[in-house]
Amino acid sequence: MATKSDGPLDAAPRVVWYNDPLWRGRFFQALTLLAVIAVAWTIVHNTAVNLERRNIAQGFGFLSTTAGFDVAQAAIDFPKDASYGRAILVGLVNTVIVAVSGVIFATIFGFLVGIGRLSHNFVISRLATAYVELLRNIPLLLQIFFWYFAVLGVLPAPRQSLEPIGGWVFINNRGLYLPEFHFGAFAGWGIVGGLVFGLVVSWVIRRWARIRQAETGAQFPSGWVSLGLIAGLPLALFAASGFDLSLVAPRKSTFNLAGGIQVIPELIALVLALSTYTASFIAEVVRAGILAVSHGQTEAARSLGLSHGHTLRLVVIPQAMRVIIPPLTNQYLNLTKNSSLAVAIAYPDLVSVGGIVLNQSGQAIEVIVIWMAIYLGTSVATALIMNVYNQRMAIVER
Repeated sequence: MATKSDGPLDAAPRVVWYNDPLWRGRFFQALTLLAVIAVAWTIVHNTAVNLERRNIAQGFGFLSTTAGFDVAQAAIDFPKDASYGRAILVGLVNTVIVAVSGVIFATIFGFLVGIGRLSHNFVISRLATAYVELLRNIPLLLQIFFWYFAVLGVLPAPRQSLEPIGGWVFINNRGLYLPEFHFGAFAGWGIVGGLVFGLVVSWVIRRWARIRQAETGAQFPSGWVSLGLIAGLPLALFAASGFDLSLVAPRKSTFNLAGGIQVIPELIALVLALSTYTASFIAEVVRAGILAVSHGQTEAARSLGLSHGHTLRLVVIPQAMRVIIPPLTNQYLNLTKNSSLAVAIAYPDLVSVGGIVLNQSGQAIEVIVIWMAIYLGTSVATALIMNVYNQRMAIVER
């Protein structure tokens, strides 16, 4: 017997938009974005109104104004009539010098100490453990003060300088003095060209050797060949130029040393403190990465007749790098940002020079924005480079 139906049984119920998770999520995201924009606009507007009330100029036009002060270390030209913008650029270059030097030394020290902690030699492992536990538990600022005041500050005066290489290198409480190199035109460009060509050819050879080893298992001494190319080509071109080089050694004057290249003690103390401090954290990262590799990999390598060094270099370290790289990137970023502590010992880095510009020009907001933009840019650039390297080291599935 037929019955009266109220409608099709398979009709889908009507869904209200606020019951749909997709549209509800978009709504609250848009609401949050509007709130953030409103807060940012309020801060900017209030800042502009307050600056106008106090007759403080706005904008970055002050960067073209003459600075009127000198910088203790300028890796680029900084004339007497240089602008504030040029001064900030000098500070940026000095910061890059500290960051790059610190990253290089911290990586070398960190890997050596990290591998040393896993050594079967009792003395080496205990010394590496003591290094890590001591340095990473002392505040970085105190370590900077230690190197600057307790180590470099007690060195003799310029007239009583230490001369490890008699007449050529001087060490005193005003820094390290090295001979200045003056290359001829052909010699200078020859060395640079040979170095660049050696690096390119070395990269090609190492890539070919890696492919060859993966296909045949045969090893090629690409490390020694690369070292020969990188060091040999510039030396050969330098010899072809007739060793066109003149050295200007530092010489003692009445109160100081004149000539040569001066490495100021502030730079030495900062690089030493940053590199040794960061190396203690990198050592733990390296140790954890090596321990993350299965012990079966080491046993398999030993069963194939590989020595301990070859096992570490060819089997363990390549696999450990996949674990090491992400936290290693964080340590590089921390080192770069920690370099701002240079202001404590008056090293003319970005923050120190920017502080002088801020005090003289009164453009506090603009200078702080420049600081934030530069540190953000360097951090993003470092992260991008390390992410590319991390992707190259990742396991590629067949």
